Amino acid sequence: MARGSVALAVLALLATGCASQASLRQTQEDVIALRRAHEATLRELTTMNEQLRAIDARNVQLQAEVAEHSTSVAQLRARLDAAEHELQQATSSAAPVQRPGTAEPDDAQRAYDAAMASFRAREHGQAVLELLDFIARYPSHPLAPSAQYWIGEAYYVQRDYRQALVELQRVVEMAPSSSSAADALLKIGLAHTNLRENSRAQQAWQRVVREYPATESAGKARALLREHSARRP
Repeated sequence: MARGSVALAVLALLATGCASQASLRQTQEDVIALRRAHEATLRELTTMNEQLRAIDARNVQLQAEVAEHSTSVAQLRARLDAAEHELQQATSSAAPVQRPGTAEPDDAQRAYDAAMASFRAREHGQAVLELLDFIARYPSHPLAPSAQYWIGEAYYVQRDYRQALVELQRVVEMAPSSSSAADALLKIGLAHTNLRENSRAQQAWQRVVREYPATESAGKARALLREHSARRP
């Protein structure tokens, strides 16, 4: 019996030793797997940090471009306001104003056509700059009201309806008896519609019909007024 007990004890120790070695190997494998997962996570974080730095750099660049564009627009708008003021003074005094370096009319047409080419190419920011420059250089040119209209249109197609209203109103103030003014009022109504200001839209269209009854814009305004009236309950 004593010998049997010793044999059993020896077998138990051997079994315990095997189990301990198996547990140790499993632990070592788990540690290796965790280390690999940690290294993979570090690589992913490094990649994400590089991407974030690239995005931050691009954001800084875009902000600089926007600031430069805003400065250019402000400068051209200031030139336009100064030219308009000069024109008003010349008109009130009935004295001709001699503008040094005034270009020939065909140069004005080319400048206008170039601005419209930018607009048709959907380069709306560039088109606005070129149209503002055109008005500043040729404030009394027959195409000046049209140029101002397309400035408003550029903001409209970019869905900046508030700024579009400001620019389109300038057309009416600049040349109230022109067809461009009728077109501007029609577009003003559409801008108000997009802003859910339906009563103001109808007022603009009614003004088109009342003040410019023979224009194409008046026909469109009548159709829009009928359409909006039909929508009412």
